Amino acid sequence: MKLRNLIVGILCAVAFVGGTARAQDPFPSRQVRVVVPFPPGSTLDALVRIVTDQLAQKWKQPVIVENLSGGGGNIGTTRFARSTPDGYTLLFAPPGPFTINPLLYGDVSYDPSTFAAISLLATVPNVLVTTTKIGAETPSRLIVIAKANPNRLTYATQGVGSTAFLTAKLFEARNGIEMVHVPYRGAGPALNDLVAGHVDMMFDTIVTSLPLHRSKKARILAVATDKRLRVLPDIPTISESVAPGFRSVSRFAAAAPHGTPAAIVEKISRDISDLIRHPSVDARLRELQLDPVGSTPSEATNFFKEETTLWTKVIRNADVKPQ
Repeated sequence: MKLRNLIVGILCAVAFVGGTARAQDPFPSRQVRVVVPFPPGSTLDALVRIVTDQLAQKWKQPVIVENLSGGGGNIGTTRFARSTPDGYTLLFAPPGPFTINPLLYGDVSYDPSTFAAISLLATVPNVLVTTTKIGAETPSRLIVIAKANPNRLTYATQGVGSTAFLTAKLFEARNGIEMVHVPYRGAGPALNDLVAGHVDMMFDTIVTSLPLHRSKKARILAVATDKRLRVLPDIPTISESVAPGFRSVSRFAAAAPHGTPAAIVEKISRDISDLIRHPSVDARLRELQLDPVGSTPSEATNFFKEETTLWTKVIRNADVKPQ
């Protein structure tokens, strides 16, 4: 009996030590999943692929991307929010799911204010891109057409709550025009219909619109930055042409579910910032016209607050109603 008890005791001690060792394994010790709440083919998706490839190399663990689109980003974000808060499920997204969707969709099934902010990944200029079939070669001509045909011109977006949607609403309000909103499940499908002439215009990032403009499949009519872009020196800003002070920039960030240990959040943030600032990654992102950032969790939290303030004002001024 004593021998049996001794053996049982040894086995329990071994199991305890093994369990403790596993609990203290450095993060990550297994596959990490990154939820992208929009379909492939977008600027965000291009950014995510670069960052996750680098993270997989750095962590020596698989980092898989799961595109869960629909509901303006709400479907994927809800799935993310319900994940175990252990750092093995992350969210990479534009401002909508982080700050805007609760303002526009009313009762969403998650609270972005509880998310553990990790890092602001990158920013990118937005542009006003139109189908070549619309017959407008300048922003002012587009406004003339829109005013002469109220509720006839159509604009595509990735859904209510997207930066494209709010930028279009601001554009309407600033120019006294009314257009028809056509929501899509992502930028890729929207741009496909734009090229085909099924929709008239869209506010998009320069990353996905520039190749279409250069190939003459679509036309970038204006840029939504303070100054003209170096890659499009002949294209005016919206501010200088039809709406002084108009500005719209897309920003992409990363977060973990509520309750994720601070030490894990800090590690992921450091690793993301380090790789984004690496010369080779920096160069790849800038080739896509993305401006690399890589921030601390506290800086990312401030970004969420600033975006909420910015777009709340736009929603109020443009009289956008909750969906």
